[in-house]
Amino acid sequence: MVKIRLRRMGAKKAPFYRIVVADSRYPRDGRFIEEIGTYNPLTNPAEIKVDAERAQAWIKTGAQPTDTVKALLKKAGAI
Repeated sequence: MVKIRLRRMGAKKAPFYRIVVADSRYPRDGRFIEEIGTYNPLTNPAEIKVDAERAQAWIKTGAQPTDTVKALLKKAGAI
């Protein structure tokens, strides 16, 4: 199954996430199909950048966003 999920980047105690489309069998920070956005929780307010067109296209083709990513996409206005 293809999922839209977060990939953790950044240093220890300083997380930065990329929103990626990946096969659910791959590890969290491993191989992915496409990067569609970023999320930085350390800024105030949290910075969310998403390619809304690509996110909608992946959802239409059957990709399932995780609960966290679904909330981020709603905040960004992508879904």
